[in-house]
Amino acid sequence: MASKKNTVVFEDYFPAMMEKLGTEGFMKELTNGFQLLMDREKKVITFESLKKNSALLGLEGMSDDEIRCMLREGDLDGDGALDEMEFCTLMFRLSPALMNNSKELLEEAIFTAF
Repeated sequence: MASKKNTVVFEDYFPAMMEKLGTEGFMKELTNGFQLLMDREKKVITFESLKKNSALLGLEGMSDDEIRCMLREGDLDGDGALDEMEFCTLMFRLSPALMNNSKELLEEAIFTAF
């Protein structure tokens, strides 16, 4: 992701990462990303933690409104923050290629888990 003139541009690197890392490795990377952005005490991604840590992802130019919008987009339970499942779901939703292949990815993840 990059921020240009108040517009966030998302480059979809996830399919290449998935191919290189496999399902398990990719999910581990998403978990690592979540832990990088989360509030250490609350164990969720809050507005404050995302604003503070956004520079780690090259998003230091994001406005407060863009950060709030990103949180709202992923906040499925309405608590104003993203837990790990909401974060992973949002990342999948932001990747059109992963959404197109989501059934196969789910089957692979279930097969790997059992």
